[in-house]
Amino acid sequence: MSEVVYEETATMIAAGELQSFVPFGRQHCRNHPNAFNLQLRELQPASELWSSDGAAGLVGSLQEVSLQERERECWRLRKGCKGVREEEVEFEEELYAAGTVVVWSQGSRTGASTVYKAFTVDGPVQQALWCNFAVPQDKKDEEEVEQTVCIIQSSCVNVHTVTGKDFIAPLPFQVSNVWATKFGLLLERKNTDAQLGPPGESLPTVFSMLHPLDEIAPVVCKLAGLFEGSRVQYASDATMKMVFSCSQPSVVVSYDTVQGTHSVWALRRVTQDERSTVLRCSTDPVGTPLGLMAPGLLPSHLRNISRLDSPGGGGTGASCPGGAGSPLHYNALHGHQSRVVTSSPGFHSRLHSPSISNMAALSRAHSPGMAAPSFSGASRFNTSLQSPAPRLHHGLLPSPNSTINDTVLAPEAEPIVPDLCMEQLWSEAAGGHREMSSQASKVFLTSDLCENHYLCFLVESHQQLRCVKFIESNNTSQLIFTSVTTVSAKDAEPLESIDAMLVLEACGSLVLYTGVTRVSKVFVPGLLSPSFNLTSHLPLRSTPAEKVSTPANAGSRHLQRLDEAVMPSPVTEARGLNIKQQQEGSFLEDFTFQQATPSIHALRDPVCSRLTLELSSGSMLRISIPEIATSELVRKCLQAIRFILPKEAAMKVLVKWYNIYNAPGGPSPHAEWNLFVTCFMTLMGYNTERLPWTRNLHFEVPLSPVIAAKKARPSDGGTEEDLDYLLGSHYHRQMNPQSLCPDNPVTTETMSPSSDPRPASLKMDMAAPLFPHVPALFYVLHLVYEELQLDELQRARASSLVCLLQQLARDLQLDQYVDLYWRDYPSLISGFPETSIMDPAVIGQMQRPAFLRAEPPCVLSWLSGCLRGEESPPFPCLPDICQRTRLLVLSYALYIRGDENATSTQVSKYLTKLSAGQKYCTSEPHHRSRCSGEQEKSSRESLAEQLVVWLTSEGFTLKDLDSVPFGVALPIREAIYRCREQPCSDWSEEVCLLIGRQDLTKQAHKMTLAKTKASVGSGLSLEPPAASEADEEEDGMSDIIQEVTGLIWSQDLRVQEVRRLLQSSRPVRVSVVQLPEVSDHEYIEEKENKLLQLCQRTMSLPVGRGLFTLFSYQPVPTEPLPVPKLNLTGRAPPRNTTVDLNSGNIDVPPNMTSWPSFHNGVAAGLKIAPASQVDSAWIAYNKPKSPELANEYAGFLMALGLNGHLTKLATLNIHDYLTKGHEMTSIGLLLGVSSAKLGTMDMSITRLLSIHIPALLPPTSTELDVPHNVQVAAVIGVGLVYQGTGHRHNAEVLLSEIGRPPGPEMEYCTDRESYSLAAGLALGMVCLGHGSNLIGMTDLNVPEQLYQYMVGGHRRAQAGASRERHKSPSYQIKEGDTINVDVTCPGATLALAMIYLKTNNRSIADWLKPPDTWFLLDFIKPEFLLLRTLARCIIMWDEILPNTEWVKSNIPQIMRGTFNPSEDINMETMAQAQDYITAGACMALGLRFAGSANSDAFDCLYELARTFMKIMSFAGTAAAQTGYYNLQTGLSMVLLAIAMVMSGTGNLKVLQLCRFFHRRTGGEMNYGFHMAHHMALGLLFLGGGGYTLSTSDSAIAALLCALYPHFPAHSTDNRYHLQALRHLAVLAAEPRLLVPVDVDSLKPCYALLEVTYQETKWYKETTVELMAPTMLPELHLLKRVKVKGPRYWELCVDLSRETQHLQSILSRDGVLYVKLRAGQLPYKDDPQGWKSLLASSVNQRASGVRAFKPEAISTFTSEPALVSFAEFFCKTSEELQQRDDTLVLFSAMLYECVTQECPEMLPTYIAIEQAVGALRRGGAPPQTFPLWQMRLVVELWDGRVRRGAANHHDALMTSEFLPVMKNMVDVALDRWLADNSSVLRSYMRGEGLPMAARSVMLASFLVYRSIPSLTNTHTTLEGCSSLGDLLCRSARLRIPLRDLLRLVPVLLGSTSGTHGVPGLPLQAF
Repeated sequence: MSEVVYEETATMIAAGELQSFVPFGRQHCRNHPNAFNLQLRELQPASELWSSDGAAGLVGSLQEVSLQERERECWRLRKGCKGVREEEVEFEEELYAAGTVVVWSQGSRTGASTVYKAFTVDGPVQQALWCNFAVPQDKKDEEEVEQTVCIIQSSCVNVHTVTGKDFIAPLPFQVSNVWATKFGLLLERKNTDAQLGPPGESLPTVFSMLHPLDEIAPVVCKLAGLFEGSRVQYASDATMKMVFSCSQPSVVVSYDTVQGTHSVWALRRVTQDERSTVLRCSTDPVGTPLGLMAPGLLPSHLRNISRLDSPGGGGTGASCPGGAGSPLHYNALHGHQSRVVTSSPGFHSRLHSPSISNMAALSRAHSPGMAAPSFSGASRFNTSLQSPAPRLHHGLLPSPNSTINDTVLAPEAEPIVPDLCMEQLWSEAAGGHREMSSQASKVFLTSDLCENHYLCFLVESHQQLRCVKFIESNNTSQLIFTSVTTVSAKDAEPLESIDAMLVLEACGSLVLYTGVTRVSKVFVPGLLSPSFNLTSHLPLRSTPAEKVSTPANAGSRHLQRLDEAVMPSPVTEARGLNIKQQQEGSFLEDFTFQQATPSIHALRDPVCSRLTLELSSGSMLRISIPEIATSELVRKCLQAIRFILPKEAAMKVLVKWYNIYNAPGGPSPHAEWNLFVTCFMTLMGYNTERLPWTRNLHFEVPLSPVIAAKKARPSDGGTEEDLDYLLGSHYHRQMNPQSLCPDNPVTTETMSPSSDPRPASLKMDMAAPLFPHVPALFYVLHLVYEELQLDELQRARASSLVCLLQQLARDLQLDQYVDLYWRDYPSLISGFPETSIMDPAVIGQMQRPAFLRAEPPCVLSWLSGCLRGEESPPFPCLPDICQRTRLLVLSYALYIRGDENATSTQVSKYLTKLSAGQKYCTSEPHHRSRCSGEQEKSSRESLAEQLVVWLTSEGFTLKDLDSVPFGVALPIREAIYRCREQPCSDWSEEVCLLIGRQDLTKQAHKMTLAKTKASVGSGLSLEPPAASEADEEEDGMSDIIQEVTGLIWSQDLRVQEVRRLLQSSRPVRVSVVQLPEVSDHEYIEEKENKLLQLCQRTMSLPVGRGLFTLFSYQPVPTEPLPVPKLNLTGRAPPRNTTVDLNSGNIDVPPNMTSWPSFHNGVAAGLKIAPASQVDSAWIAYNKPKSPELANEYAGFLMALGLNGHLTKLATLNIHDYLTKGHEMTSIGLLLGVSSAKLGTMDMSITRLLSIHIPALLPPTSTELDVPHNVQVAAVIGVGLVYQGTGHRHNAEVLLSEIGRPPGPEMEYCTDRESYSLAAGLALGMVCLGHGSNLIGMTDLNVPEQLYQYMVGGHRRAQAGASRERHKSPSYQIKEGDTINVDVTCPGATLALAMIYLKTNNRSIADWLKPPDTWFLLDFIKPEFLLLRTLARCIIMWDEILPNTEWVKSNIPQIMRGTFNPSEDINMETMAQAQDYITAGACMALGLRFAGSANSDAFDCLYELARTFMKIMSFAGTAAAQTGYYNLQTGLSMVLLAIAMVMSGTGNLKVLQLCRFFHRRTGGEMNYGFHMAHHMALGLLFLGGGGYTLSTSDSAIAALLCALYPHFPAHSTDNRYHLQALRHLAVLAAEPRLLVPVDVDSLKPCYALLEVTYQETKWYKETTVELMAPTMLPELHLLKRVKVKGPRYWELCVDLSRETQHLQSILSRDGVLYVKLRAGQLPYKDDPQGWKSLLASSVNQRASGVRAFKPEAISTFTSEPALVSFAEFFCKTSEELQQRDDTLVLFSAMLYECVTQECPEMLPTYIAIEQAVGALRRGGAPPQTFPLWQMRLVVELWDGRVRRGAANHHDALMTSEFLPVMKNMVDVALDRWLADNSSVLRSYMRGEGLPMAARSVMLASFLVYRSIPSLTNTHTTLEGCSSLGDLLCRSARLRIPLRDLLRLVPVLLGSTSGTHGVPGLPLQAF
């Protein structure tokens, strides 16, 4: 076989980085306090041990222990993966297990390791491994991978995840081995003989565990049979042993112990029909191992056996007591039992029976003796057969000591559903001719250099490594295994990073293979390996590798002959011996070697290219195998070669190169390229010794002294051979037999290149392996060269590649290519002699591929043509090698051509892919698939946006852009610049990084963070200020972020004022003046009465405080929540004596503080932000110890529900709290849980609530004694959980509950109003906004029934269920058969209002009109008029207008007119009705404009409030008529309405109103009014100004519950409305505060926003300007929000498309990152914008440049690069003795870049200046590359100018800079042309190139003027008579007109040329 023959010369490579290896865990374990060390400590104190023999015993036992521990150690290594990009350092991770300790350590390349985690478990560790579990996510199909360490003990698996969770999964059977797979763990059950029952009934042996919390399920296997369906069964073959598993591709390898063959299986999830096939229990008693007997036929008690024995109970046979009957019983039971069990592994009964509860099974799982399986018993895993004997001895009779379940009538057992399926892919042929092969000791996957994949397994008994080649099928779903190759080996390991494997041969030498191709031996320095003995490379002949794959044996004969002559020196003597003899002798010799030095005994732990050698002496060495190439250029060329060559040829080249490169003492890295050229050209058939330029290659760089010294004496016989070996040049000899003439060295030295242009020795060797492929190789290398041109960092290497390319191009006679190379590197190439050493005949023998055209592909010309708008053919590209070419060509096609599909469907228009099959292949399939969805989107977006997004998706970053040459990069920079001006708000983080908008990047980064972690804390890293004095801490309001509030209300201290008004933790001031006639005792009473009045106010404060501090605090999980005290004491001046209510002088109502402390708890709990980390344990941890704080805790629970955290509380705890029977706790918990589950219809919560509502229980259920208030809370809870669902049953129940009669007997007599109201509110919530389309409820007549409840009438007969309950009437209240409207009206009115909310249903609204006769008015309570008005207005939502006229229009006509004194009008009725109707209308107005800060609504309401206050202040008639209480109620409602409108804005006028009412404490000001006023204050500063109210349906419902217009009279009053409902206002709050944060300083700042409203029927589309931080209007009203310039970078959030993005910003913390533009100052420092640096230079630009002082740069930009540029290049200093103009130029550039906001253009400007400067100075550049770039810049600019000035401002270079530079180039080139037109003319005639100096200028001219290679076309242009003629002829050449005119003088000849073109001065172009 030729590959082997090729390597006949015993090549050898050296391994590097030798280190001795000791597992790190071993050292760590010595110091680890593990069980063994602890045991030692425990044993020591026992006194009897210190007798002499005792001590000896102890020592002995300890030694034994340590020995055992030593034996059981094991470790595995893997490549460390940090979750960062690839640039990160590689390191190795080790998992070490010994005894009970597992150590996970991470090392580095240097070898230093650190412990990452160490685990100690209870029992000895059987195995420890890494495993990734896939955790399915809730919403989407995608899965999250959880990385874990699994530690297997005998009875359980401990799983520790990287994120810190740990699980213990009990094992239901003994496990022999565990494997990590792609899906989770695969467990193999230990096989014991007792379990082999009758034939065909074997039990499953392989199980899977997909997650530590999942059940362990058996694995199904699908055999590759003739008819597939029948062969799906459980993997139950006891002879099958797993030997390997792998996750990518997902395969497992098994070994059949009987047949001695290995099989490969694909592991995948089970399909649905496979699952059903396996689970179907066939009743057929014979045949398949599926069920043998239907479960129904079994005795029922047998079916439910669920044993929990430890799997360790011995085999059954052994433990049977000797007795005649026992074997029989054993069999009988076994027969039945196995049927029960095996029909499908374990119809395990999920019995919810008392005999074994789940908890019991779980708790037992942790005791070491029991291995309890999950939940219900081990019968499914058949451990029953191991049960101890006595049970069996009793036969089948249930006996007292058996574990048969008590519940005989258990439900039918249900089988375990399998999760994974193993599908057989390949199986070894059963070995007939050989003896049976033993189980593979190692299996691994490896791939070779040509990307073939192999699965290898090492069979130690045969000392063979079998390699099975496999390929992926086209859709990559299946693996196809093709051929098997065997390699003789004692051990082997893969090295994945270099695509190779290291094989230890039987003789002890190490050999490197790539796939099945032998590369070379590996020499380990310091180990005298047996490879130095005489048997070095001959055993190779006997390897079976030769027999298997046999490509044609091309040149083997002649190579064998050759290599006898050229053996490297160490081995030459061995040649003459007889081969046979040598083989026989070899073993002896090997043996002696092994004696002398430790030989390699085994290999293990490969990671990347490193692995461990185990030596026979027991020590270990870690070595690394060198890579195939270190230089990027060589690597790229090798990739290209591999891509284009057929696989066998490519393999030869790569192997040969690898050997040369890595020979011991091989080249230093910088000689790598030279070595590559030599090797490569030799393989192509060149004689590199004879080529003048390759011969000198090795001297360009200093070599190591040894080689240099040898090279110096060329004709020194012996060493010449050695040297040739070192330099790899024996290959040259091997290929060129004719080069062996003895006199050759001399001739080459003496011969000069010119003397004989084609000496005989320069012929090509046509037998060389790469000779036929030279043209193809030349072409791919040319494409690599083009790729290097596009990367500034790699371009330097292109010059080395060009030497090779020009030689090949000349030899292939491709003149245009040579011309191209000359243009790129004129000075380099003109130095080469023009020789071609190939005969045309020789060229004819090469395979010339179709894609090699005479016209060379030049990527810069292609891009330039694109800029000029020419059509160009598609550009060739090597997939995956020429990435840069592909990216840039497609970018230009997309952005310059404007072809939107360039990157998706039209790729083939611009790129052709080469294929190794030598023809064009023009599709890019992997892009096709992606583009379909993007099609529609692209039409809207601009090209620039598309380009930027596409580049990012291709992984292109700013770093990459910096390495693109400046001319090529300019269009991309321009696109980026455009996008930066107008970015899209929802771009990903990477796109924002690319366009250089740090503000957006940070925003996007936060979004991605939020997606990955469930909740991240507030993004504003603003610490709440530390309070100065201790007492400030306790008021509970210290967490408001002052930096933001300080910006919103910067002029005054209103936030401090609100804190002062709302604090309830300090004593109040009781100032009562003691009059002379008042005795001291009476004075004390007077003070206490005054304090009691003040306490009414103090007790109501927490309700407002909860709203003020809403969501402002992130709790610390280790500390309880601080709850401020509710302080009800006072201090009396002047002596500051304490006044206390508990002195017993006055009567204090009982339980006065119970509700206030509940509110206090709610206020404290509402501080917790919804995004905080709160868990069940923390909630329970806050439970107070003292019972008097229980009310506070109840409030805390309700608050947690309102902010959504209560869902985390465990059900167990909820149950626990409810059973305590504490009324407040139940109220708080029920309301909290239902708020948290708002509108979810959650079943578990429904059950919880139903227990507390008699009406929802079945009529026969036991009467539960539920307190009345708890019932009310539960009813509201039902409304919340079913909000908006229109749930029929609940609606029916709640409807009847509104009119629930009193009774039975003594029940339900007090506080009926609040229950009826709650039922009404709940009904309204359930049917919220449904209006008349209540589906399926027409028969309930909801509106009619509600109307009846509202106006009165006869009570209807009770429906079925409740009739039962109301049989016996109430003993306290007799209502008769009419409806008690006083009870039912409020609930019914609000229910109607909520059902028809916003429906504008006029007929319903008319029911709610106030009556229009005095007679009827007298029948209605004024309060109900308020509710009716409110209800009517919010039904007619769209008619509410924010003006006083509208409010007045709600008052009936009869009250508005003039009154006839003769009529008998009750003025009191009229005044009260008027006030209440006005208050109702105001409430409706407040709800309609809640949170909008609408100025009209505010003015209107404020005016009404002042009117009410005027009426109150006149003590005259009106106040007396209306009554103080009624006026005060109306005023409170108006105040709340204003607060709703101005919610969150902190309006000063409203604050003054609130403060005014805060001061009033006397008279009729009761607890309820204070509560209303302070709620208004809380709403005004909702969430510290961060929140406002929403007007969504559910928000309105919540506000109606919370602001119900009947406030409690005193602190224990719940008669009309449950106090706890006041807090539901939180459900209406939504975050709409937008806080701009400067991305550089991360501090909040001011920014100007432009907010555009969508058009509605009330107003047209309007735009307003707001200064943020500000409250945004409701998002559904907006069209877009925009951060306006000029201070900050613009940013537009378009809400017409989607509001999700802005919504998530606001809900997180409202932080919008903004970035200051250059030269601007923030508004805080410069409110008017007069200090800006640009302000001074607006008038004219030029003066700006002059006025710019480099020192001022820091105000323009914070970029350190620019600041230092200004520092070092723009200031005159002693060192820089430069001319002034350079400094001015640099300053101007800097100014331009900074003011235009494109600092990244500075390098471009400088590069242009350098290129032009070099050309002007005449010291022409050695290469023409900068001019190429300059040409591209000019072409882009011309294109923009051609398109017109309209989009001129988009261009990056707007200044005068470019035209000036362009002119300079033109002038310089024109001057040259004038002097040297003859040079150009001779070039165009093809008369050979001029001398070096002129050559460079000529090339520059040709490149810049884009004149094509004219060698063949000069004839067409010569001798044109006129300009017209010339234009016609040149049309085909695509020379731009401007450049053609420069050629006119040269082309038209001297005759007419002197005159130029008449009338066309050249400068015009």
